[in-house]
Amino acid sequence: MTLTDLVELVRSGGLGADPATCTVSVGFTTRQGARHATRGQSYRNTVVSLRVEEAVGSCAVEDIADDDVHACVGATVLDLLGHPNLAIRTAVLDAYLAHVRPHHLSATKSLTIGPGSSLAKSMARAEAVVDLLDPAPGDRVLVVGVVNSLLHHLRERGATYVPCDLKGGHTEWDEPIATDAESALDGCDLVLASGMTVGNGTFEPLLRRAFGAGKPVVLFAQTASAILPWFIGSGVRAVSAEPYPFFWLDGGPTTIHHYTERPS
Repeated sequence: MTLTDLVELVRSGGLGADPATCTVSVGFTTRQGARHATRGQSYRNTVVSLRVEEAVGSCAVEDIADDDVHACVGATVLDLLGHPNLAIRTAVLDAYLAHVRPHHLSATKSLTIGPGSSLAKSMARAEAVVDLLDPAPGDRVLVVGVVNSLLHHLRERGATYVPCDLKGGHTEWDEPIATDAESALDGCDLVLASGMTVGNGTFEPLLRRAFGAGKPVVLFAQTASAILPWFIGSGVRAVSAEPYPFFWLDGGPTTIHHYTERPS
């Protein structure tokens, strides 16, 4: 399976609903800044989201013009699959797939992240993701898309890691963050990667290299949460899918969905 294969499957109506008759009813952008209590670092996220029927698809992006998102409203899925902006193509594919294969019907298991502070929810989500990865003590994990709560739980399990993010910088423990995931793969046993790799075009090159090296890939996905489960069996071992609204938007309970099998 490749992203091109998946898009062609959608274009042909191979998953059921005709993409030429599925329209985007709502388009919006979420911009947030966060700094969890007791943490020394803050971060920002910008996410473009598109709604198709009951489903919302999302893609993190460095920035996007509000007019570009508004112009998607009323357009069909088929039209937007050819949009020049990768973030919009990703969000509409994500929305369509969440519509035709809803997470609550397709996931292997759904989990509730209980109410709490932003830090408490971040830690709970991270624990569930690391449970899905299930590293052994001493395993070296390439973490693509640095989330300090994930690193915390890897440390708790006795695993080591190579943090990697296109933005570079340092972790909460002042560890340098690599910027080239493919180069950082050497010497690692497992890969734990963010769905944001789909939105920035690095997902398939990383997956090919990891698959060729025989290194299991587990994904945690807000971006492309309904897209990535389709790659299970094609180099991906498991996916933690978290559709909008994300845990950082709501202090109440939120849901994530774990996939260990491809949707059918």
